[in-house]
Amino acid sequence: MDTPLHLLFLLFLLASSAALALVSANFYNDFDITWGNDRAKILDNGQQLQLTLDRFSGTISSSFSCHHAFFFCQLTSDKLILIFYFSLITGCGIQSKQEYLFAKIDMQIKLVPGNSAGTVTTFYLSSQGPKHDEIDFEFLGNLSGDPYILHTNVFAQGLGNREQQFYLWFDPTLDFHNYSVLWTSNQIIFSVDGSPIRVFKNRETELGKVDSNYHYPKSQAMGVYSSLWNADDWATRGGLVKTDWTKAPFVASFRNFNAAATATSSFDAAAAEEEALESNQEQRLQWVRKNYMIYDYCGDTKRFPQGPPPECK
Repeated sequence: MDTPLHLLFLLFLLASSAALALVSANFYNDFDITWGNDRAKILDNGQQLQLTLDRFSGTISSSFSCHHAFFFCQLTSDKLILIFYFSLITGCGIQSKQEYLFAKIDMQIKLVPGNSAGTVTTFYLSSQGPKHDEIDFEFLGNLSGDPYILHTNVFAQGLGNREQQFYLWFDPTLDFHNYSVLWTSNQIIFSVDGSPIRVFKNRETELGKVDSNYHYPKSQAMGVYSSLWNADDWATRGGLVKTDWTKAPFVASFRNFNAAATATSSFDAAAAEEEALESNQEQRLQWVRKNYMIYDYCGDTKRFPQGPPPECK
């Protein structure tokens, strides 16, 4: 029996949608290199990105100016000569061409191998301005053999200080691993290889009356950013361990970026129930937090001697 024309058309649409879903994102189409010039390289016809951090040294004239430059005076036998010795530390970064208001964002990342102390690799969402919103993955490098620290944070209306930190249960430098943020009007879920590690819920209706500083990121569209930069003044053991530039260049690799808009545009209690983690996901979340979470701002009594912020209760 002949298949009706409208069914054939429907099958064609479904097949086309499936084919499109299999097409990987392209870094040429989805991102702009915002700083670092050729230290950010798009490879494999747009399928992979490499970010590089290195240091360039030399001498320069007095007319030259740059960031991260160190200046010295040299006294000769007959006069004072100002010589500019510089060490220009250069990382790089990218920014998505599109902004999102609620989305699921995924990126596969292979982090800097070996002695990565002092380096920070980032993957995050952020809006613009002094009262910006932000959702952070930051990977703090460490000495060879020591684990990376995954640093997470949430900013709303310019206010952050909601850090949670984790060790990973694998070596993130040997292969690519998937890091994702699911951001809806109800909650933010941070996940690693499909395992939730942190859930930040929208409690603004409840807590806004208690604490005027509590906000949830819900009204500002955010771009997606990644970068690799030097932060050896704080990143590794509070700045005690400095970057070993003999190991440079440091390279982090990225692939399989994906962004999909989510449906909810305002807080919805029913939708929040539907978005709740399934039992196996909840068990995995608790396993990660019990075994691999190393810092939670909610438990920092030195930082909050009068008691934790209201969302922690």
